[in-house]
Amino acid sequence: MISWFKQLRTAFGTSFLWLVCLIYFTQGFRSFVWTAVSYQLKDNLKLSPSASQFVTSVAFFPWSIKPLYGILSDCFPIRGRKRIPYLTLATLLSLLPWIILGLSPFLRNTRIELMIFLTVQNLGSAMADVVIDAMIAEAVRFERASFAGDLQSISWLSMAFGGICGSLLGGYALINLQIDRIFLLFCVLPALQLFSCGLVKEGSVQGKVFAEGSASNGSDMTSGIIDEEDKFSGEKSKISTLRRKKSQKNTKRAPTLENKFESPDKNESSSPPWYQSLESATYTLFRAFRKPAILRPMAWFFLAHVTVPNISTVMFYYQTEFLKLEASFLGAARVLGWLSLMIGTLTYNRYLKKMRLRYILMFTQVGIALLTVLDMVLVSRANVFLGISDKVTVLFGSALSDGINQFKFMPFLILSGQLCPPGVEGTLFALFMSINNLGSTVGSFVGAGLASVLNISSESFDNLFLGIGIQVLCTFIPVSFLFLIPKGATGISA
Repeated sequence: MISWFKQLRTAFGTSFLWLVCLIYFTQGFRSFVWTAVSYQLKDNLKLSPSASQFVTSVAFFPWSIKPLYGILSDCFPIRGRKRIPYLTLATLLSLLPWIILGLSPFLRNTRIELMIFLTVQNLGSAMADVVIDAMIAEAVRFERASFAGDLQSISWLSMAFGGICGSLLGGYALINLQIDRIFLLFCVLPALQLFSCGLVKEGSVQGKVFAEGSASNGSDMTSGIIDEEDKFSGEKSKISTLRRKKSQKNTKRAPTLENKFESPDKNESSSPPWYQSLESATYTLFRAFRKPAILRPMAWFFLAHVTVPNISTVMFYYQTEFLKLEASFLGAARVLGWLSLMIGTLTYNRYLKKMRLRYILMFTQVGIALLTVLDMVLVSRANVFLGISDKVTVLFGSALSDGINQFKFMPFLILSGQLCPPGVEGTLFALFMSINNLGSTVGSFVGAGLASVLNISSESFDNLFLGIGIQVLCTFIPVSFLFLIPKGATGISA
């Protein structure tokens, strides 16, 4: 392990490796402060479960538009640099809201203001995630391509370790510290991240708009655009010539949206570099994503989120208000969730890679429905009748839910990689991740609406059993759309 880490340090440099590990650790450790946010919304602002879930859904929306951050950093370098300036800006956006909320009781205890600052904080975190993934992609492509898997592995390990630490310490902090102190204490990590940005050197692109590396983990929005443009340059040149001839014959004909994306303007050579880059990115996205082989599977993953109402915030209220479970216990349950996620990943890689994705996704939806029934058992108090404590029931559900959900996320990652055409992997993968995140956000809005319609509040959980029953039924809806997934696709072949 030590020798492996030394090899990575030699290949990429101590400063870069430290920055990668720190950013991913911080992403995982966010559970430390967001646990406090959940209690702030519930105890101090006295929001209903539906209102609380609405606030968090809006706050996490910036994670649904990650491709925009990649396009921004690729097309608009700041003083000749595309990564470090944006990473610094993103770190500031993720740091300042916690400082302001920690120091201002008014902003911390007002719903709209709190939601705005939480949204800005997520904007910074999402942008940092995009930029560091782009930096990783460029490093492994041009410096040590053989270490690509190793660098990704240490990134995931750092995030998982941060998640475990954040879950354990978050519950403990809520018992011993005020929420404002927790906000300020968390600022240590983004402040350290801000300082670390100055330790990594980045060369000037000297007028170039795109880096030559491609993004991994779906974060560098314009990776491979140059290769894609080279691939289609002959075709685009022919189309451009035909358009000019057709324009001479009929100058009154209005260009269609498809024509706009499929050929450059006549005066492209005189356009600013940033405009040419932006046009190339738009052209590549439009050309690839309109293919049914790409659009249909992504539509399934989006539908799998939006058709199932997410009422996790309602269950959090039920567990803390009705069952009186402590924050430290819920933190420990989340640790089991992180461990279950790792086990689910290993299980999939070892035993399920050759199974058809349609079957895996179908069994996953059935498993999620069965786990949701476990919530019905908890709410109906049937577990007490059977002599099973609430804590054991919650721990069992938490230990299994993340692992089973990973059986749906792993096919998503694998299928996304298989569907991306050569040269635009980073661009399309980033868009896929955003579609998945947007689906989760919409599912949370649907859950908030369901809780509101059923009049579920922190004082009344009478209709919670009905709400969970509706969620169970909705879990089977995505099964009817599995025809959108390629029939023969597995974890090792498209």
